[in-house]
Amino acid sequence: MRLEQLLGTQLPIIQAPMAGVQNSALTLAVCGAGGLGSLPCAMLGAEALQHELRLLSEQAQGPWNLNFFAHSTRPEDAVRTQRWRTALAPYYTELGLDINAIKAGAGRRPFDRDTLELIEPFRPPVVSFHFGLPDADVVDRIKGWGGKVLSTATTLAEGKWLQAQGADAVIAQGLEAGGHRGHFLSTDLSLQMGTFALLPQMVAALDIPVIAAGGIADASGVAAAMALGAAGVQVGTAYLLCPEATTTDLHRTALKSKRAQHTALTNVFSGGAARGIVNRIMHELGPMSELAPPFPLAGSACAPLRSAAEKAGSSDFSPLWSGQNNSGCKEIPAEDLTRELAGKVPTVV
Repeated sequence: MRLEQLLGTQLPIIQAPMAGVQNSALTLAVCGAGGLGSLPCAMLGAEALQHELRLLSEQAQGPWNLNFFAHSTRPEDAVRTQRWRTALAPYYTELGLDINAIKAGAGRRPFDRDTLELIEPFRPPVVSFHFGLPDADVVDRIKGWGGKVLSTATTLAEGKWLQAQGADAVIAQGLEAGGHRGHFLSTDLSLQMGTFALLPQMVAALDIPVIAAGGIADASGVAAAMALGAAGVQVGTAYLLCPEATTTDLHRTALKSKRAQHTALTNVFSGGAARGIVNRIMHELGPMSELAPPFPLAGSACAPLRSAAEKAGSSDFSPLWSGQNNSGCKEIPAEDLTRELAGKVPTVV
C-alpha cells in the first residue's frame, strides 16, 4: 500500500519531525504541497502544543502528523552526572559560566496520558513515535478516533516488534539519517545499517507499509526507495534551509559549508546517539562519550554552553543535526521542495 492510500496524502513524502529547527510553519507548508507535514512535540509544553494544534487544525491542507518520544525515563545517577559535569567544567570556565547553576531536567518528555488527553479533541490524523510505542491501550485510543500510528525502526527486529504492537506503518531509519536514532530494543550501534540495506529486508518481512528514511535528498533517491518497495519516504535534512524552518544562522552556515561533509553519531548533546555535523565538543569529548549520562539526561549540562557560545557567534557547542547526504538542502519554499522530491514518482491512480 502506498503512503497516499494509507494516509490520504497526495504525495508519498513525509517531512521528518525535527525538534529545535521547526514549528508548525514548516508542517503547514509541506501539507500545502500534498505531503505529510510533521510537528515535533517532545520538547513542547502543554501551552505551546495547544497553540500549534490550533494552527494545524485550522490551517492544514490535508493530513498532518504529531511526533512524540516513547522512551522510558531513568533516574539520575549522581555519580555519572558529576563525572559529566567535571568533563564539561573547562568549557564552563572558558565561557565564564557557573557550572553550579545548571538547571536539572531532561528537556524531552515521553508521551503520557496527559498529553493524550490534550491532543485527543483535535483528532490528529497521524501520530508518530520515536523510541518504540506507548502502551497498547494508548495506541488503540489513537486508532479509535481514526488516527494512523507510525513509529521508527532501525533494525528488522524493531520493525517486527512495531508491527506486532499495532503500528499502521514502520519508518525504516537508515544509519545515514540526521538527528536521533530511533532504536529502542538495543543500543548496540553495530546492529544499525544503511537505508538501502534495511529497507528491502523490512519490506520482505513485514505485512504493513514501510517508509524509507535516511540519506534521501532528491527525487532520484525517492524513486530508488520506492523501487525497493517503500510505501513512501521521510525526508528531514533537505528541509533545513527552507525559509519555513527555524534553523539558526549558525546551523545554516554549517550546512552550506564543507563541514557538512563530515557528520558523526554523537551522544554528547542528549545522551542518545544522534547524527550531526562534527564540531568542537564532538571532536574533543567523543563523538560517543562514555561519560555522558543516558538519554535524555546529558542535555541539561550542555544547554548553557550552547547558549553562551551561540551568543558569541560560535557553533562549537551546538547540535548541528544533519544526515550524511545534505546535497538536497535548498533555500527554497518547503512546498516547492516537497514537489521536487516527488517529481520522479509515478502518481497513484
